[in-house]
Amino acid sequence: MRRLLAAVGLVGLMSSTAMAQPSVDTVTFDLHVNPAFKNCLGPDPKATVKVIRQHLNDRLTLSISGIKPGLDFDAFTVQRTNLDANGNVVASFAQPPNSGSFGLAWYQTDVEADENGNGQVTIQTILLDQIFGFDADTRADGTKVLAPTNTFHFGFWFNDPQDAVPCGFDASKPTPFNGEHKAGPNAMMSVPVLPAGLGPLCTSPTGQTEDSVSKDPTKFLCNP
Repeated sequence: MRRLLAAVGLVGLMSSTAMAQPSVDTVTFDLHVNPAFKNCLGPDPKATVKVIRQHLNDRLTLSISGIKPGLDFDAFTVQRTNLDANGNVVASFAQPPNSGSFGLAWYQTDVEADENGNGQVTIQTILLDQIFGFDADTRADGTKVLAPTNTFHFGFWFNDPQDAVPCGFDASKPTPFNGEHKAGPNAMMSVPVLPAGLGPLCTSPTGQTEDSVSKDPTKFLCNP
């Protein structure tokens, strides 16, 4: 009996330990070049994002290299990416990407390439697993304008539309991705993390979905 109780206790301890695994506290991921604008970015554009979970918020550091000297960019967290898991443009985003939908977007910071084509910037805010926005207003019928919506992807846009014109961007149709709402196209962006397909700012995807009727297993939420 003592052996049986000991075995049960051991199993219970193992189960509790498995359930109490610590969360992922550091996430590092690369951004991928928007293929249509690679030649306008630089000879070998690279961007790496490192996010460290902290007590009250998180610290994100964006590092860029191989960029044309002097280029300025505006970085956002967004609901959707324009790239698939392999870095290819999603079909619904036309080239140049003046269509398609990034969904909800939050302006986070600027980043600039120095005379050597390098740059780095750090921000502190809520990022991992919990970053979201919503519109508290309601329509006349009582429905929400925008329910709480996560922005688990991260990327940056050309600040000056003219910088992307040599690659086919129509500067007369700027995007809203800078403080003046007259930015160029997306330059680099995160890609979905498989199998959940969520952005890399979600470290704990679940099999749950908001659609309780279809229970589509391909749709994931993030455990906050």
